[in-house]
Amino acid sequence: MIRVGILGYGNLGKGIECAVKNNPDMELKAVFTRRNPEDVKILTEGVNVYHVDDAVSKKDEIDVLILCGGSATDLPKQTQEYAKYFTVVDSFDTHARIPEHFANVDKSAKENGNVAIISCGWDPGMFSLNRLYANAILPGGNDYTFWGKGVSQGHSDAIRRVEGVKNGKQYTIPVQAALDAVRNGENPELTTRQKHLRECFVVAEEGADKAKIEAEIKNMPNYFADYDTTVHFITEEELQRDHAGIPHGGFVFRTGKTGWNQENSHVIEYSLKLDSNPEFTASVIAAYARAAVKMQKEGMSGCKTVFDIAPAYLTHLSGEEIREHLL
Repeated sequence: MIRVGILGYGNLGKGIECAVKNNPDMELKAVFTRRNPEDVKILTEGVNVYHVDDAVSKKDEIDVLILCGGSATDLPKQTQEYAKYFTVVDSFDTHARIPEHFANVDKSAKENGNVAIISCGWDPGMFSLNRLYANAILPGGNDYTFWGKGVSQGHSDAIRRVEGVKNGKQYTIPVQAALDAVRNGENPELTTRQKHLRECFVVAEEGADKAKIEAEIKNMPNYFADYDTTVHFITEEELQRDHAGIPHGGFVFRTGKTGWNQENSHVIEYSLKLDSNPEFTASVIAAYARAAVKMQKEGMSGCKTVFDIAPAYLTHLSGEEIREHLL
């Protein structure tokens, strides 16, 4: 059995706990939190919750530590630090900073003989793999990535920071006309505004200026100003009733041509429709946690991404089984 530790018990940490339960070769050994451990109630019976300061003392009881902090401030420090003591996996998703994060974690993991896998999830992660496969297959072509329909947690947080907003959620929605053009092999050149819509559901504080809130949201740089954005004002009850989940998904396309004169056109499409963004992300992470443990046992060390890991490492099935049933 692969002994799993979870560091951080928010939405992603809870998803990891469920994923461990659903994988027959895994068991949860410990949860680590920055909160008071006595205040954190987990679902797995007989497993202790410890303060994060106790994590290193448990390193001999854990085969892989899954880091469930945020990419903005937690993971740039945590992954590099815990790779000194554990085989680790994270879901770092700040695309522009992945090379920097990789270099820092690689140094730490190699110096201490551990394996670290970063940026696991669906984007970066499964979408990244599909972009790479498709680029290799159709070397002369175009890439398109669409996200949604789904809840953007970062944009939802941005809404909630607006003065007069009590609560809110934001959905990222692909523009259907853009999707259709890509699927039809038209190879469109698309602006940010042409690819996605943003739809906001806002609970305003009593007496707040709704027109001012709407204007501030729609003109917010880096979040909404470059998109066609719709703002709906609803009650807290409606928000909890109709928007309690965290769904997401999206599409990766590669278009290209083959033939001596490039006379034949092709479209590769990979899509996801997710009821729970964090639970699906956790399921991807669990598979890569298994790979990390296998690689560690084979004597590997250093930082890896999804590009470096053969698919056979991801499954609990034997080589004979996957060749018989999946090849």
